[in-house]
Amino acid sequence: MDFSLQITNNNKTIIAKTAFFLFGLFLFLFALDLMGSSFQHLSKDSLRSIINAASNPFIGLFIGLLVTALIQSSSTTTTMVVTAVATGSITLHNAIPIIMGANVGTTITSTIIALGYIGKKTEFERAISAGVIHDIFNISIIFLLFPLEYKYSLLTNSAEYFIDLLNISATDDVSTAIKFKLFDFSWLVQLFDKLMPSAILNLLLSFILLFASIKIISKLIYNFIIGRAENRLQRYVFNDNFQSFSWGALATAVVQSSSITTSLIVPLVATGKANLKKVMPFVLGANIGTTVTAFIAVLYQSQTAISIAIAHLLFNVIGVVFYLSSPVLRQFLVWAASKFGHIAERYKFTIFIYILLVFFIIPFLLIFLN
Repeated sequence: MDFSLQITNNNKTIIAKTAFFLFGLFLFLFALDLMGSSFQHLSKDSLRSIINAASNPFIGLFIGLLVTALIQSSSTTTTMVVTAVATGSITLHNAIPIIMGANVGTTITSTIIALGYIGKKTEFERAISAGVIHDIFNISIIFLLFPLEYKYSLLTNSAEYFIDLLNISATDDVSTAIKFKLFDFSWLVQLFDKLMPSAILNLLLSFILLFASIKIISKLIYNFIIGRAENRLQRYVFNDNFQSFSWGALATAVVQSSSITTSLIVPLVATGKANLKKVMPFVLGANIGTTVTAFIAVLYQSQTAISIAIAHLLFNVIGVVFYLSSPVLRQFLVWAASKFGHIAERYKFTIFIYILLVFFIIPFLLIFLN
């Protein structure tokens, strides 16, 4: 009797979680439609303000960093940028620095989680090292690729080259959007446009809905896939570099959140169940897996947005190849993270200064002053 009752309860739980997942999916697709419509209906002054802000690549970089640090979701930032490029609100060249900034902004989550070990000396040092290794990777790749993009438009030209190579018709006309519609929300978008004619308010609403939907989907998938396999992850994922890298890419692609998957390694390293050298490829793989969100958004938008998804993928692939191609560079990444953890353990105020300066104060001041 108790056994049958347990089965019934499990079935109810699965049904409830499936319904909640579908709700998150509907919310995600509707938010994309509403966001695209809102960008199209923005006034010329509002559109000019967005373009002017993003036209400065340094400001674009810090906008991406600050927004992602505040909402702790690079997927939301990336999807917004894809939509903006799809509707012609900003150019590919102006969008790429925002994507770069988002890659750094998303790393704050694992660093904050590492602070939970602040009362334990050895564990805190290891936790901070695991938390900042993602930061160091993305920041160093920006130092490498941002000047090349700024001066030579490396990623812009590369993305456009692949667009031509794949024979994709790049256009800013949303009427040529890919004819993929899992659910058609045009009628609901039109209703929102009538009820709330302000494009700015609709854009804000779509952003909130997009953020909420990604959080719902990623949390549910995490509970289904990652949460249940945590003990196995500790034992089998980090056996070799290829396995670690593959799991990082796969888990992040499924969960659609590098914040969640990279945060997973912090307690593993802190408690000594995995070492920093073995989890490093996992972090690199997570950077590849996180690009999936942009390609999902592309399927629902104008073909022009494919270019930003390709640029996002290229940025992460170049960074991963840069580090994986050299044992010396991999050792440097591990050494730098370990050194930072050692300093943070001795002078605990440094980690708080680091978080405030890198993720909030410097980006905010530069954006505000401009």
